[in-house]
Amino acid sequence: MSSLSIFRKVAVAEGISYLLLLFVAMPLKYWAGLPLYVKYTGWVHGLLFVLYAATLVLAWQEQKWKFGKAVLIFLASLLPFMPFVVDKKLKDERAL
Repeated sequence: MSSLSIFRKVAVAEGISYLLLLFVAMPLKYWAGLPLYVKYTGWVHGLLFVLYAATLVLAWQEQKWKFGKAVLIFLASLLPFMPFVVDKKLKDERAL
């Protein structure tokens, strides 16, 4: 399995964890008084974020991407829904 395919899987998992944190755990914390959901979802998201960065570096080296492309892919992890856009673009590139 290539590091690019591993990165794409991690990117999707990180994107899902980010959305769960923002749109499920945070509302539960502030509107329902259930802070433990943020604690555990945040912990999982943090772990996946670190994996995202690590697997990005491996894919960057394997694919010989330019520095700017790697930086844009990293910055995409900071915005909701963008990891899914990155995954689609990488899948489309691979198909070519």
